[in-house]
Amino acid sequence: MKVISYGGGVQSTALLVLAAQGEIDYPTFLFANVGDDSEHPATLAYVKEVAVPYATRAGIDLHQLKRVRRDGSSETLMQRLNRPDTRSIPIPVRMANGAPGRRSCTADFKIRVVGRWLREHGAVAAHPATVGIGISLDEIHRANRRRREAHEAIEYPLLDLGLRRDDCERIITEAGLPVPPKSSCFFCPFRTVDAWRHQRRHEPELFAQSVRLEETINRRRAALGRDAVYLTRYGVPLTQAIPDEDPGVGAVDEDEGACDSGWCMT
Repeated sequence: MKVISYGGGVQSTALLVLAAQGEIDYPTFLFANVGDDSEHPATLAYVKEVAVPYATRAGIDLHQLKRVRRDGSSETLMQRLNRPDTRSIPIPVRMANGAPGRRSCTADFKIRVVGRWLREHGAVAAHPATVGIGISLDEIHRANRRRREAHEAIEYPLLDLGLRRDDCERIITEAGLPVPPKSSCFFCPFRTVDAWRHQRRHEPELFAQSVRLEETINRRRAALGRDAVYLTRYGVPLTQAIPDEDPGVGAVDEDEGACDSGWCMT
């Protein structure tokens, strides 16, 4: 069994094109949707309107997966974050010094969701499924072959082919597809400062939801006697960290803006 962990972004869409062209042998793509209320709407639109029809025409199976609890009910990341009884924060919120905290969002809503599908379709430790991750050569630091489950064997097809992000964009364009936006949850603390600025100026409804989420998290932490945390590295609330004004000429975004697991933002 060979599958691609499809994130809806540039790198994994390039893998979709390469698979459709017969350049790589991965007949199945798995998109672990963390929630229609959590994924960026542009990513969801791209998957629905571009990726799925393209995969169908190419004879590739592209499955959209969601987290399902043991009782059979579904759960989104935003729902988890807003549960009144949630004591830990599953996303990598920033501490006062800007460092990201521990997270479980990737494991709970991506890795385990894909892993459940693989096990249901026959993957076991003795015969693991091959899972391709869309990390390109310019992000090689994100590759970590030690991070795998017993039923998985992780591969990095873009690294094997020596392809960079620019190459991925070219592959997508030459196939006649629009280049997808960078994929992530719209409130992810790993988003770049430029992405936050764009959200505030051009996606005010999403920015307002992000602000409300940060406030909700901190109200809960205050009730537990814990310090405040933030969605950016600046150690202040989002509305202060990302002012509604032009940052000016020469402003530099120093954030990497990339989850180090490789399962997100690809």
